[in-house]
Amino acid sequence: MADLILVTGVSGFIAKHVAFQLLQKGYAVRGTIRALNKADQVKRTLSEAGADISNLEFAAADLSSDDGWDAAADGCINVLHIASPLPTSQPRHREALVPAARDGALRVLNASRNAERIIMTSSIAAMGYKADRPAEYTFGEDDWSDPEWRGLTPYAISKTRAEKAAWDAAIEGGYKHRLTVINPGFVFGPALDDDLGASIELVRRVMTGDMPGIPPISFATVDVRDVADLHIRAMEMPETGGRRLIAAGETLALSDMAEMLREEFPDYADKIPTRRLSITMMRIFALFNRDAASISGSLGLTSYADAKYVTELTGQKFRSGREALLDTARSLIKIKAL
Repeated sequence: MADLILVTGVSGFIAKHVAFQLLQKGYAVRGTIRALNKADQVKRTLSEAGADISNLEFAAADLSSDDGWDAAADGCINVLHIASPLPTSQPRHREALVPAARDGALRVLNASRNAERIIMTSSIAAMGYKADRPAEYTFGEDDWSDPEWRGLTPYAISKTRAEKAAWDAAIEGGYKHRLTVINPGFVFGPALDDDLGASIELVRRVMTGDMPGIPPISFATVDVRDVADLHIRAMEMPETGGRRLIAAGETLALSDMAEMLREEFPDYADKIPTRRLSITMMRIFALFNRDAASISGSLGLTSYADAKYVTELTGQKFRSGREALLDTARSLIKIKAL
């Protein structure tokens, strides 16, 4: 009988890829979703991607409620907690996303107390975002974002507070050695269906002309297939217990991404913006637009992720940012999302 793995938020972009790879490797998967009426869509997506869904089941559970988590985790050898609130637009209040992210993580950890391995998805947003950063800087496993810094987005605040709460709970509960946290960069890669993540939505907006120009911002990028692979490697390698594993490769400026897309997809070249927005222009725009305000603290700065130790520890290699970006665009064309 196949080992049963719990994947929280299985309808999400990263979680679907994790579930797909788990099924391909012969594991049984129980995915949590807030409403079971989304189960058919997830099954259809994974089946069309080539997965055998006979070992896929679902459980209803919501990060904002205690209900359903014990039942969801019951009988699962390992737990991969990937679910997290990710708004389509920036909320008004800085701490708005914290209760669902932090308390939801603690609910999952409590329900997973008997699991052999617990893998939690955090983000590089919980690392190295603080005041007075130099124009170029490198962050690593020991770095933490400052949730009190006014430039930190509600999403990054929620990720930072949720991850810190998870480590505190693991230390207090005596299972830090069974917990591994994955900290992905800006996640590109092929979309399996039209339920798009925020990073995929950015590529869609660039290619459809929804952006008036290109702000001076860069991202430490990673392919979703590598993120999913690293989750499973961490699950299968107890020696990753107690570690934060950065999942990120090269850093790309958004202007360079736009140029790559323009060259590779000439049919969309006329829609892809060429105008480069200045820092001053973006900061003025941020005065009345919360989405613009959310990136104001990173304008003109370039961050690099030090993930060499992850490759040395797990053997995980990361695709180039160009490959991840272009495969994102190809998938958007394939699913007719442009």
